[in-house]
Amino acid sequence: LVIGKRGHGDAHTVWAAGGINAALGTHDPEDDWTIHAADTLVEGHHINDPDAVEAVAKGMPDRIRDLAEWGMDFDRTDGGRINQRYFGAQSFRRTCFVGDRTGAALLETLVEQAKQRSVPYRENLLITRLLAPAGRVEGAVGVDLETGDFVVFATDEIVLAAGGYSALYNRHSSRAEENNGDGPVLAFEAGAQLQDIEFVQFHPTGMVGDRYGAAWDGRLVTEAVRGEGGRLFNGAGDRFMKRYAPDQMELDARDVVARAIDEEVAAGRGSDHGGAYLDISHREAAFIEERLPRMDERFEELGVDLAAEPVEVAPTAHYSMGGVAIDFETGATGVPGLSAVGETVAGVHGANRLGGNSLAETVAVGVHVGAAVAESVEATTDPALSAAAHRQARQTVTGLRALEDRRGDPDLTPAVGLERLGAILEDHAGIRRDHDGLTRGQARLADLQARAETITVEGDRTSRAFEYAVDLSFGLVLGEVLLEAATRRSESRGAHYRRDHPAVDDAWRQNIVVTDAADPRFETRAVGAPSPAVQTALDAGYELDYHHLE
Repeated sequence: LVIGKRGHGDAHTVWAAGGINAALGTHDPEDDWTIHAADTLVEGHHINDPDAVEAVAKGMPDRIRDLAEWGMDFDRTDGGRINQRYFGAQSFRRTCFVGDRTGAALLETLVEQAKQRSVPYRENLLITRLLAPAGRVEGAVGVDLETGDFVVFATDEIVLAAGGYSALYNRHSSRAEENNGDGPVLAFEAGAQLQDIEFVQFHPTGMVGDRYGAAWDGRLVTEAVRGEGGRLFNGAGDRFMKRYAPDQMELDARDVVARAIDEEVAAGRGSDHGGAYLDISHREAAFIEERLPRMDERFEELGVDLAAEPVEVAPTAHYSMGGVAIDFETGATGVPGLSAVGETVAGVHGANRLGGNSLAETVAVGVHVGAAVAESVEATTDPALSAAAHRQARQTVTGLRALEDRRGDPDLTPAVGLERLGAILEDHAGIRRDHDGLTRGQARLADLQARAETITVEGDRTSRAFEYAVDLSFGLVLGEVLLEAATRRSESRGAHYRRDHPAVDDAWRQNIVVTDAADPRFETRAVGAPSPAVQTALDAGYELDYHHLE
């Protein structure tokens, strides 16, 4: 049974526009999976799980071939091979794509395969708690957002594929009401460990709301624009990336480009509305229409011609590298009956995600998770809830009823609570952090947590206010872990940049792991070593030569 809190086949994946990585060597035959793995480790600043990275890089060529066989309409070369483009920080052209709607094409393909296999589903159903009274997940409690009915599931196995937590920031690239931390917190409260929560990726090129309207603020301008040759300029017309990354320019790592834009704005050299200008007008209009059709249509509707003028962009919270710690061979969380996959988990991306690797991780790891879960389920009988799980379910439903009826501070609605949480994270755990700011953020969050007990929920269980109240409960837990982990990591590594500790500290080449949701404990875990084959690729020092695009 597939459960989603939106319509079936309607997920944030549709906004993963630019592409999906696999070392096919269409244009660069010297590329192979070991170099893909090396690029991923370098971009992750070497705190990735090397076994997970290797599994993704090695498995992706076959996954791309599977998707193509299932009907995913990849762009093709004149010779009929799957086309590939440059993406940031990749040594070779490795990103397969369907124009600039790759995520949508992937989702459509997989949903169609699920329908052909008669996989059942429930849509518009929000899961609020996993039932694990004795250390094993036995089921889940949810709310049908259309009818308001409570729903209790008894399960053999649950796989969480609910996304990450980047949308907790006010300025983000996720769809509204998605990526609020549901998946990681559900697992955490069921007894799983969280890892690398301090690492949040800020994509360099989000739309600027002051220029295009509040509804567009933070919406992603796909990396494919830069992958196809787009250039960044500051308010003075200076192509500023030549000062920050003269070799890789606009296609350096996302954290490098995002900080560069942030620094230009802070120095008073930003665009008219507080960002930078992204310009691909040196490309022919026909090329833009072919390679970037969604971007071309979006900006045309806003009165902007990409072939004639630049667009304004600024960094936006985009992806969470942290999440649930899992065994990547099986997806197991360490809690019997519970697995996880995709942006809900940590391990593949380390301190910063390589563009094009999010979709790759989902399908490459998903194969292993699916096989392990199928084998487990085949060996079990029909699931049934224990008496303890029934009691836990009743307690959960009672709490949800109380949440629906809560009337307290009329000025503190769930939407206001989420906005305040987003402001805390942006102000204190954004692109550039320091100890004093993080400490102030923790104090502000503690105050919000206390005030959340007096929240006013005006609406029944089918209302957006009720859903936001549940989202806020997830977000407050996740925000507390994020701020504490960021305070403890006294170095700068990948997406985690500390102004008071601006250098990488080799002693911090380890993961921060959090256990026990009731009384969080923060520990560190050593990072494994890559295989000899991947180490050879690392030692070779491959890197992208941006000037191929010039």
